Amino acid sequence: MVRKIKAKLVLRLRAEGLSLRQVEAQGISQHSVIKTERAAAREGITWATAEPMSDVEVYERLFPDSGTRESVYEQPDWPKLHRELARVGVTLKLLHDEYRDLCQATDRPGMGYDRFCKTYADYVRTQGISSRVGHKAGQTVEVDWSGPTMQLTDSVTRAATRVYLFVGCLPFSRCGFVEPTLDMRQDTWLSCHVAMFDWFNGSTPRIVPDNLKTGVLKHPREGEVILNDAYRELATHYSAAVLPGRPRRPKDKASVENTVWSVATWVIASLRHREFATLAELRGAIYEQMAAFNREPFQKRAGSRQSVFENEEQPRLRPLPVVPYEISRWVYGRRVGRDGHVVWEKNHYSAPYPHVGELVDVRVTARIIEIYQGGDRLASHVLAPAGVTGEYCTRDGDLPDGPKYREWDALRVREWAARIGEHTTTVVARIFASVPIEEQGLNAALAVLRLTRRYSSSRVERACEIALASRVRSPRYAHLRPILETRQDETGKRHPRFSDAGAASDTAAPTGYVRGAAYYGGNTK
Repeated sequence: MVRKIKAKLVLRLRAEGLSLRQVEAQGISQHSVIKTERAAAREGITWATAEPMSDVEVYERLFPDSGTRESVYEQPDWPKLHRELARVGVTLKLLHDEYRDLCQATDRPGMGYDRFCKTYADYVRTQGISSRVGHKAGQTVEVDWSGPTMQLTDSVTRAATRVYLFVGCLPFSRCGFVEPTLDMRQDTWLSCHVAMFDWFNGSTPRIVPDNLKTGVLKHPREGEVILNDAYRELATHYSAAVLPGRPRRPKDKASVENTVWSVATWVIASLRHREFATLAELRGAIYEQMAAFNREPFQKRAGSRQSVFENEEQPRLRPLPVVPYEISRWVYGRRVGRDGHVVWEKNHYSAPYPHVGELVDVRVTARIIEIYQGGDRLASHVLAPAGVTGEYCTRDGDLPDGPKYREWDALRVREWAARIGEHTTTVVARIFASVPIEEQGLNAALAVLRLTRRYSSSRVERACEIALASRVRSPRYAHLRPILETRQDETGKRHPRFSDAGAASDTAAPTGYVRGAAYYGGNTK
């Protein structure tokens, strides 16, 4: 590399009367001094002329052709190459191969890979921009909890509630996001990710968190990383992979670590004089501060986080899923009861009958509950409303083959009575006719029909015939059971209550029902 002569300094020192040796003591060779004086004499430039000019302008006036070499190699479109390098999977080696193919197609000389990389580095340095080698646009998002916290203050009791800050950052543009929360539980961790992707209006294929238990269960030195099931499910919903940083290696997610400290200045310090009573109020103020933070111009590069994000990174983010992600909770090792149901919060949800007695896993969201065994989903139900207990949610497909349970109603009762006989049907019909609402007669009708569990259907039918022949308008269980117990339907002997004497007695003495001595087997004189 050729060093430029400090031409302006030489002219100043010589104008001050310094000799060649004295100028040489300042680190400038005598040859350079002589060369500068000859050029100044040729161009007619003195110290008085050069004093108001800059060092570069003086050098260019004295040595106009020095340092401006025309490259013999074909120059690529460096601004376009710089933009292409931001794409996922694009490297300098790939771009050099494409550049070399273009040079061969146009029969122009192309530079080698080493010169290509050095020339690109010179372009980046002279343009005041950063290299694309470190991060790719729309490829990664880094997330973490902020160490510094904030607080809510009750306007009445003045009680303070701690507020935790979730921080997300896109390493390429350094665009940041902050979400305030009241805890750091798993559901909150997942909901913060959903809010972050909504803020960015897109997702990335890589999520780089810390090794907190709400996201990573185990990160061994050797072997596979074991993720929390709910966190892995969220990543799958957004077509992303969770790649946690190594334990105690903060440089693996340096961008979000730097953003955490920037948040301490832009959010916590800026809002330290304001009080917030609700989380929604605090969230609005934080969003305003983060919008200003992202619009703040870079110190060492052109643009801002927001401009780089909007122009280069946001178009490369993956579109959000059509169906929003539902926060879920996993419960492991629930046993399917003997009735084929799994109990969750005092409600019962059916599982396929072959899995009775087996252990299953339960996934619960705000609306549904799903039953899994391994990776297979066995059943899905709408979650019972909050506050409801003892509810049974049963699918017909989960029940075993055979007769299914049917709720008792008047139609089913009449069908059962018709299978017994005509007189039983009449008894049941009169029971329903004697009540203002059919449901009020279900109990009495079923009591009559259930006599067939102790006696044959033919005997119950005969008992109904005897009871209908009596003065009782609507026979019921209390009338039929004595007939069956005394076997009147078989012997043909009629109970005094259903005999003519009994009828006369009833007419003469309507005060009540008296069985009489004949019923108890006594002798009358």
